[in-house]
Amino acid sequence: MADSDYEFEGDNGSDDEYVAAKSKSNPRPPPTGKKRAEEPPRKLHAWETDRSRTVAKELPAVAEADDGSIQRSVQEREEERKRKRLRKDTKPFQRGIIRHVVLVLDLSESMMEKDMRPNRFITMIKYTQEYVREFFEQNPISQMSVLGMHDGLCIRVSELSGNPAEHIAAIQDLRTPRNPEGVPKEPKGSPSLQNALELARATIYHTPSHGTREVILVFGSLLSLDPGDIHQTIKACVRDRIRVSVVGMGARLRICQEIVSRTNAGDESEYVVATDQESLRELLLATTTPPVVRSDQAATTASSDSAAALMMMGFPSRVIEDVPTMCACHGILTTGGYRCSRCSAKVCSLPITCPSCQLTLLLSTHLARSYHHLFPLRNWVAVSWNRALEQGSRECVGCLSAFPEKPTTKGDVSKNEAGDAQKENASLDKTARATGEQQADKDDSQDQKASESSRYECRACESHFCVDCDIFCHMVLHNCPGCLSKLNPVPEAHSNGDAGMTG
Repeated sequence: MADSDYEFEGDNGSDDEYVAAKSKSNPRPPPTGKKRAEEPPRKLHAWETDRSRTVAKELPAVAEADDGSIQRSVQEREEERKRKRLRKDTKPFQRGIIRHVVLVLDLSESMMEKDMRPNRFITMIKYTQEYVREFFEQNPISQMSVLGMHDGLCIRVSELSGNPAEHIAAIQDLRTPRNPEGVPKEPKGSPSLQNALELARATIYHTPSHGTREVILVFGSLLSLDPGDIHQTIKACVRDRIRVSVVGMGARLRICQEIVSRTNAGDESEYVVATDQESLRELLLATTTPPVVRSDQAATTASSDSAAALMMMGFPSRVIEDVPTMCACHGILTTGGYRCSRCSAKVCSLPITCPSCQLTLLLSTHLARSYHHLFPLRNWVAVSWNRALEQGSRECVGCLSAFPEKPTTKGDVSKNEAGDAQKENASLDKTARATGEQQADKDDSQDQKASESSRYECRACESHFCVDCDIFCHMVLHNCPGCLSKLNPVPEAHSNGDAGMTG
């Protein structure tokens, strides 16, 4: 080795001698020739297989129940999966129920990865359409705009509006255009976080101060092709009070973590990464809950005599015309719509901001549907078998479905001993319930677990419900049927015509 700077000093042993010297426990050299061909094939790692983790996923170990069957354990796991979506923050915080959201979709070549079946792009299109429906169901007086990133550019998919049908149709056009001459938007190129934030900021910077300004990024790439300094863009977003949330579909990126941290006052919980398709759906739907108004923002708004204290709204009535007239929102001829209560301009749908006088137009039902965000229904507690026997509940208060009976175990005691044990457990249960009320708020902030008795109790009326009614009341109804059934109207009516309700 005359040409090299360093010479290798060592013995001149062969490779077989070196391997044998290192493996002292097995001095035999590795087999060669036919013997090596007879070895069993090497087991492939998880990332080397063609199976998607979202299609073929190994089930966790199922523990055997006390009665010797696994059916009960499987049912508990199913209930835990259903209760996963229950809100953890049930305290009545001040929230911005009038939201201005920009949904940014990643349309780069990284979305053609097949770790989500059939690929990331089609999965994203499917779940974002469901997300738009759920978003406007939970936030009917909010507005949204959809953007897309590809080839280092950011394009506008839909304008800022409160009509979910327009956004869903625009997202669907990315894959299957309604126009026969249209070309599907295939993912290509690289995304640009800076261009996306700049266009999103230009979309919502003019929105009024009483509403929130949010950007939700669905990001699946591992790089960002930015034309300038993205840190200056982040400073501009912080100055304009724009909150950025990121739902990743790949690995965590340092720049995304910095964007979320700086625009959310140091809170990095808004940056989440989806591990599979179901996780992507749950993380997207989790952003339908309005964000909490920060204390510094509330203090600044209260100190300055801004228009956020009292907001002027119009409640128009629907009109049906015999002769088509032009609407002010789209400029097309229609025979029906809503007349603005201030300037009498006609609009097609509600809620909307009047294009003529900038008055917010909506219906009273829209405000009622947003009310539950301010005072959410508290999570119900799991009921133990002792509590179920004490209350004697046999059917669900909501759907009247029968509750399961307590399973018998191999070590059952006699009836007298069981009665004494039941009384003792009931007294202990009362003491536990008295002390448990103090930690009710702490329990709400944790993941909701399944009940061993398949019963869930409302803390106010002590009614028992099944898991399906639990999910329906918290996700759709936002009220407790047991509490509402115990409200008795006063026989005599008040002077204003409304019947008083007594609890």
